[in-house]
Amino acid sequence: MNALLYVTTVLIWGTTWIAIKLQLGEVPAPVSIAWRFWLAGAVLLAILAVTKQPLWPPRRAWRYLVAQGAALFCCNFLCFYYASAHVPSGLVAVVFSTAPVWNAINGRLFMGRAIRASVMGGAALGLAGIGLLFLPQMQGHWNDGSMLAGLGLALLGTLCFSAGNLLSSRMQALGLTPWLTNTWAMFIGAGILTLGALALGMPFRFEPTTQYVGSLLYLAIPGSVIGFTAYLLLVGRIGPDRAAYCTVLFPVVALTISSVYEDYRWSTAAFAGLALVIAGNLLAFLPARAKAPGAAAAAAR
Repeated sequence: MNALLYVTTVLIWGTTWIAIKLQLGEVPAPVSIAWRFWLAGAVLLAILAVTKQPLWPPRRAWRYLVAQGAALFCCNFLCFYYASAHVPSGLVAVVFSTAPVWNAINGRLFMGRAIRASVMGGAALGLAGIGLLFLPQMQGHWNDGSMLAGLGLALLGTLCFSAGNLLSSRMQALGLTPWLTNTWAMFIGAGILTLGALALGMPFRFEPTTQYVGSLLYLAIPGSVIGFTAYLLLVGRIGPDRAAYCTVLFPVVALTISSVYEDYRWSTAAFAGLALVIAGNLLAFLPARAKAPGAAAAAAR
């Protein structure tokens, strides 16, 4: 089951970049993101109703839902969209691929979870691999004056993503499923985006074209309903640090598709990077070693 959730997330999130690119145009980004999560939340609510699951979260969950909606379904997407205006997309992907590291660190700081050496070692290999994959895009941009702002936004977006992971993990520990929590967190994120766009005077428009509607449906249903639910179920099953390895692997899927549609050239460095990413995934998913009897006894003293 874990493998199915992992592969599903990687394949879906590795292809959503095409739909996001098709969304760019007349509709402002915050408005497009709001449409996406209003629609995704409505689909999730319908699924809950049809399957006769609880529709309303308990009172103790609302503070986590508000925080998750703001972090994961609002600020995360805004940061990466505007970061892409200042930083090459490859470098944005490199920053985002640090999510496993931040999940491990934040899990330790805020939830008292141990940091596994294999996860951090796998993260190091994965980051090195992503760096090699995107090296051609990163070259020649380091003297750009807006680079620092773009990197800051990308890092902030990654931290928001990590915060959303931990909040989901916390709510799952309370017995709440991502089907329920994602529904209301998406509504909250969409509500914040809607109010913000209206307050800033952005036209809350909709583009009734096949390209816009088709990409919106793909982002809302496979990209959000299926992708986020599969990913956050994985967070609850294997932990935020190991689940976040999806963020390291899905850019590889995106590059594979780019080699067909955008004539991406696979260099020797890119193949070496792919090998490092795969090695990092394998290392991160190594089972934890059991303590020796003597060590366990000593720890119990």
